[in-house]
Amino acid sequence: MASILLSKDNTLAMRRRFIGQSCRLFYSDDPVKIVRARGQYLFDENGQRYLDCISNVHHVGHCHPSVTKAASEQMDLLNTNTRFLHDNLVLYADRLAATLPDRLSVFYFVNSGSEANDLALRLAQQYTQHEDVIVLDHAYHGHLKSLIDISPYKFRKLSGQKEWVHVAPLPDTYRGVHKDMPDPGQAYADTVKDLIEEVHLKGRKISSFFAESMPSVGGQLVLPEGYSSKVAEYVRAAGGVFVADEVQTGFGRTGSHFWAFQLQGADFCPDIVTMGKPMGNGHPVACVVTTAEIAGAFTDNGVEYFNTFGGNPVSCAIGLAVLDVIEKEDLRGNATRVGTHLKHLLSTLKTRHQIIGDVRLKLEDRICVSTDGPWDSVVKFKPPMCFSMEDAELVVQCIDRILTDMEASH
Repeated sequence: MASILLSKDNTLAMRRRFIGQSCRLFYSDDPVKIVRARGQYLFDENGQRYLDCISNVHHVGHCHPSVTKAASEQMDLLNTNTRFLHDNLVLYADRLAATLPDRLSVFYFVNSGSEANDLALRLAQQYTQHEDVIVLDHAYHGHLKSLIDISPYKFRKLSGQKEWVHVAPLPDTYRGVHKDMPDPGQAYADTVKDLIEEVHLKGRKISSFFAESMPSVGGQLVLPEGYSSKVAEYVRAAGGVFVADEVQTGFGRTGSHFWAFQLQGADFCPDIVTMGKPMGNGHPVACVVTTAEIAGAFTDNGVEYFNTFGGNPVSCAIGLAVLDVIEKEDLRGNATRVGTHLKHLLSTLKTRHQIIGDVRLKLEDRICVSTDGPWDSVVKFKPPMCFSMEDAELVVQCIDRILTDMEASH
């Protein structure tokens, strides 16, 4: 509560003094100072309420009482190194396994999505004994150096593309090169097949294809039907594995499915799945799940893997509470209902504002939103899953007013 004692100007001045300036604030021209939150709402130091459309980390709602209770009770009882035997770890793994295809059965718990993706990269390279990775253009997979190297969104601004990293086109059915093809999923998958052939001509071997199940920084894309299955077929034929990054998209955010990769059909199963942001509702917990064969190869290298805090009793208690809330409050159903309503409202808005090009959802307050995509032209919605019909209507009213004002002023 100490921050409340500081004026907003003092807090901002101290942040500029002590915190690295590459850690940018939201709305940096006039930053919002948030002092408390509940559900889908944020409150500043003056009591102004904001509708939170960007905090996908707080998956079941800010400060959910069931989650905070689980955290405090377990913290008061025990929190210790994960190499001690404890029920929470295995119970949590069992609950997660029930949401996944049977072949994804071995779990490694870590602290962040970046850690998860770094470990997934190690697993893939150890299992295949190959180095090279195929990623999607504009992809972002985390802030560790290993992940900057496979994130075009970052490495193009830094030291450039490594020789073992290969970039496939975004399977964009709105702006992309194959948007007008009768079967865009096949057409975009064939670009990966062509890329694999180019890699082989250089005498190199593919370890993995690494992609978000719904590219986020790439523009909130819904992958075309059949894309992932065909890519997995080509990658596996080349001796590689398919890694699905679910750090942003997992845990029921699509509504119809628990994992976004399941949108590609019941028969599609990645070889490795990473997860993170929503797992702990703001608490740092993440995970990698893979097959017994890939995990076995990782064990057989003879080097022990452990993570001091990953999967600790408190993190797992929180993770279990989040799963309980998703189920008890039917948040997947809520995502479907509210997402459908929001898509309808935005599609109606599209007919009134030519500046709106496409609406993509599988799913006097102020609203907090952000933009993304290769041209920074996508307004991104990733609110807590407790978002309501009324919240959706408020969002569209605000956007309508903003666009109307923009059009009038230009």
